[in-house]
Amino acid sequence: MSKIDNRPEPPYAGSERETLNGFLDFLRATVRWKCHGLSDEQARRALLPSELTTVAGLVGHLSYVERYWFEVVLAGEPDTWKDRLAADPDAEFREALDVPLAALLDEYERQCERSRRIAGERELDDEVPFRGSSVSVRYVLTHLIEETGRHTGHLDVLRELIDGRTGE
Repeated sequence: MSKIDNRPEPPYAGSERETLNGFLDFLRATVRWKCHGLSDEQARRALLPSELTTVAGLVGHLSYVERYWFEVVLAGEPDTWKDRLAADPDAEFREALDVPLAALLDEYERQCERSRRIAGERELDDEVPFRGSSVSVRYVLTHLIEETGRHTGHLDVLRELIDGRTGE
């Protein structure tokens, strides 16, 4: 990891929207920070009992999660992963193992930018149909904070196992 930590700090006293976006952007930046300096081989290395819990697999998964919740759920775009995930529920983890880490991180950043745009065009209380009910933009942002936070914890453990580096 870079000794320079330039992740954006969430606001201490922002609006609800600024706080949600701030924490999500901090976690998104943490993904890149945890991956900084790793080789493709290190990113693909399975260090835990699950062969899918790799740095590359987690970045691929997080890109998919961003795409699904913002583009598919909120924006109503087709789920381009539907067939692949029907054939292999872990496809986003597996397919990431064949992609260079730099390309995975670039795609993750592009996806996060699209997600920011989609969420920014809606109010927090806006709802869209979801699984026989509805889901709000607030829920999606909160869910992505939880999901990204959980997986940055996995990245933290993997990074320590790869080269001993630790950090928030």
